[in-house]
Amino acid sequence: MARTFRRNRQMHPIAELNVTNLIDLGFTLLIIFMIATPLINQEQKESINLPIESKRLQTKPDPADVFETITIKADATLMLGGRQLTLSQLSQAMAGFAARAKPPVIRIRTDAKASMQQFISVVELLTKYNLTRVDLPTQTSG
Repeated sequence: MARTFRRNRQMHPIAELNVTNLIDLGFTLLIIFMIATPLINQEQKESINLPIESKRLQTKPDPADVFETITIKADATLMLGGRQLTLSQLSQAMAGFAARAKPPVIRIRTDAKASMQQFISVVELLTKYNLTRVDLPTQTSG
């Protein structure tokens, strides 16, 4: 007597969905966002009162641009990134930026009550190292 080793064919669809890979992806994205969020808000730690300008059409920055932030506080202290520097230390940092193949865009955040002389000193420093790409953030009125 011969045996048949055929299986009975079943015509119902598979109702199970393997979500393990989706859970791994979700946790990976969560970790990436947890690491990236403090870096995004790092320049906002220094509380300054920015000057006010009227509303106008804003242009989007190039995504390939790298930004470095110089903050001039009302008490004439200078900050680069989050570190407090003197003008000579800032000069050394600007020399390093100027030596790069593609220098960064320098964002100068100035308190509205800061002295104009401190702002001019920073601009002269940027001119000395030929760092001409500058961004001046302000508050908008209205």
